[in-house]
Amino acid sequence: MSTIDAVTTRSPLRRAGSAGKYALLIVAAFFTIAPVAWTLITALTPSNIDTGAIEPGFGAFADVFTKIPVWLYTWNSALVTLLIAVGQMLSAAMAGYVFARFEFRSKKVLFGLILATMMVPMQVTIVPVFMLVRGMGLADTLLALIIPMLPTAFGTFLMRQYFMGLPAELAEAAEIDGAGPWKVFFSIYLPLATPGLAIVGILAFNYHWNEFFRPLIMTISEQNFTLPLGLVTLQGNLGSGSVSTVLAGVILSMVPALLVFIFGQKPLREGLTAGAGK
Repeated sequence: MSTIDAVTTRSPLRRAGSAGKYALLIVAAFFTIAPVAWTLITALTPSNIDTGAIEPGFGAFADVFTKIPVWLYTWNSALVTLLIAVGQMLSAAMAGYVFARFEFRSKKVLFGLILATMMVPMQVTIVPVFMLVRGMGLADTLLALIIPMLPTAFGTFLMRQYFMGLPAELAEAAEIDGAGPWKVFFSIYLPLATPGLAIVGILAFNYHWNEFFRPLIMTISEQNFTLPLGLVTLQGNLGSGSVSTVLAGVILSMVPALLVFIFGQKPLREGLTAGAGK
């Protein structure tokens, strides 16, 4: 078979393969976007309970603010999420730096135990954590949501990899100039690890902003509810047919996470690229 015949034979197969890939991507995009689109459309087209007539507009969004204290729940979610994100960035950076730059007994064993915690589901540890929180007198407080989440095994692993990719000569040069361990960490290595910190912070924000299970277990009083937990109280409206009000609340809860994703794309992309380069 000549080269031209071989190319001609493979061309239809390549075109069929490309068409299959695009078809698969289109199907995946549809199943990803369709639920969000349906939620938005339903929230913008509420129906009148008495007449059944559809009344397009933002009435369902206004109903959310009248039925639940949205600003209180948003404040609680923002406070909890931001403190967890900042705390995880700091704890992951310090722990990752220690595992990357210092030698001590049982270092590998301890690091392995930290990674092993990533394999344990939260549902397994939630009861012991709740007992500890209650013993500390922090039950039904926002601190019960914040303090247990400050350590992060994934963040520790990620920051360790970043610090291991940075040259050790930087610390040696700084020590010759008289810098101590804390000065070396905060002035030299921590600024260079900003891409890794961005990944830890963005992932922590997106995860804990949408978290439902832990707030459900740790909080009882309505004034301590986070936004995802507070939105559950709108489910009573389903009995009256006001699905649009429930979905409007869901849309409102998505806005902060969407903004963080939009404005955090660049540092997240740079962090992932820098990690790959290292």
